[in-house]
Amino acid sequence: MTTYQQALTAYGSRAKTLIRPLLICVAIIWLLELFDRLFLGGSMDTLGIIPRQFVGLRGVVLAPLLHSGFGHLMANTIPFLVLGFLLMLRHRAHIVTITAIVLLTSGLGTWLIAPTNTITIGASGLVFGYFAFLVVNAWYERSLGAILLAIAVILVYGGLIWGIIPSGNGISWQNHFFGLMGGVIAAHQLNRPIGQ
Repeated sequence: MTTYQQALTAYGSRAKTLIRPLLICVAIIWLLELFDRLFLGGSMDTLGIIPRQFVGLRGVVLAPLLHSGFGHLMANTIPFLVLGFLLMLRHRAHIVTITAIVLLTSGLGTWLIAPTNTITIGASGLVFGYFAFLVVNAWYERSLGAILLAIAVILVYGGLIWGIIPSGNGISWQNHFFGLMGGVIAAHQLNRPIGQ
């Protein structure tokens, strides 16, 4: 085996290691949606974020696992995998921390300000948070790799930013907005000097 083939094999092995946890998450979400549609008639969607109700706080954790149908799920799956993979590529050791910060920020922010009598579901808060982290982290890190990655993310997914504008079409701009804020907060927290 040539050095080139060995390098390709090593890169392929690393890519599989990085993408595997993301694929497991996506598989779980798809199985939940399939089960919900086939056997529960979509009733699991009521487990999402219900604003300003104590019971609605469970949605902070559960909402990213729930979707309003397969179209909604597909719209979140590809960017979750792509942005999640890019995050794992450079920040694998911090993926749990980043995800937790984004989940809490997007979920609690939505719980606080979303309209009454609504239920927010979907993984888009995570998608927006991952996007924001990758872009804002480049500002803090200032390395060529981080900057090039941020530029690529903006070129491919920059249109996401329009999702934070209220559109009145049933899409939770609040979850998107606070997801972005969660990504910004996570980038700031992970780049703070030790002791501050």
